[in-house]
Amino acid sequence: MGPGPRAVYPSSSPSNVAISLVLPVLNEAALIDELHRRLRTVVESLHISYEIIFINDGSTDGSWQALEALAEADSHVKAINLSRNFGHQIAITAGLEASRGDAVVVMDSDLQDPPEIIPHLYAKFVEGFDVVYAQRRRRQGEGWLKRLTARMFYRLVRQLTNLDIPVDTGDFRLVSRRVVNDLSRFREHHRFIRGLVTWVGYQQTPVLYDRDPRHSGRSKFPFSKMVIFALDGITSMSIRPLRLASHIGLLMSVASFVGMVVIVIYKFGGGSGLVPGWTSLFVAALFVGGVQLLALGLLGEYIGRIHDEVKQRPMYLVRDRLNFEDSASHSAGT
Repeated sequence: MGPGPRAVYPSSSPSNVAISLVLPVLNEAALIDELHRRLRTVVESLHISYEIIFINDGSTDGSWQALEALAEADSHVKAINLSRNFGHQIAITAGLEASRGDAVVVMDSDLQDPPEIIPHLYAKFVEGFDVVYAQRRRRQGEGWLKRLTARMFYRLVRQLTNLDIPVDTGDFRLVSRRVVNDLSRFREHHRFIRGLVTWVGYQQTPVLYDRDPRHSGRSKFPFSKMVIFALDGITSMSIRPLRLASHIGLLMSVASFVGMVVIVIYKFGGGSGLVPGWTSLFVAALFVGGVQLLALGLLGEYIGRIHDEVKQRPMYLVRDRLNFEDSASHSAGT
């Protein structure tokens, strides 16, 4: 039995918000006006009440000043200025926790996620789906290395997290209010939101789209950040790498024991021809040492994340809030 249809709030409703748009911003001053124009055109075509929430994640290029001007000119625009750069996933979390909409759309601010897809996401929400994720058919304007590493990333994370995380799917998605409320109960600092959304469950469905090239500027998500993001996703959602390391260690121990028994039997059985030398010993030592260091590194990643969590620091700090009913500064995400 499929999901049932939902009620929506018209744009004339003064007390309810039908849809919230949550957009983290990092050094996108050149794009903000064009982004706002396209967002407003799209969402006003739906004839529902809305809010647009920008989260400035420690920008250094005048993005916050651009957001201040937007918030002054458009009451639908709300802006959060974090006290420093806390990272993409934390910035999204700050926006989700500040949103009021029955439906909340999360998307990047670089215009690679086209705002014109929002009505398609919202139509699926009205049908009754709690999560509508935008799944990429093509990634325009990206080199072969970027596409290859992205493809490997999604499939590796899916295999290691033991979750049915949709491939070729980023954070561009719509989630219902009850999903947002459930996500607010998760307080880990090393967050992998697309994994958490999958873990929450409920009715989920894709909307296919072609990702646009960047409108201007450079990507804020190079290969090094993708590696860190992959580690956060894998370690926050699964202990399978630890089990894999223990399995490799067990296999190496069994192989070493079998080799030792074979050599002893061969030696005491009168065998000859064992050539003394360092090559095999050197290769074996390097291999075993590499496996041990890999296992220690995995342990270190998990222990480091435990260390971050037990300190129980706020997830983020807010310096300024614009156009919110409570616009107090220095608020914290606990």
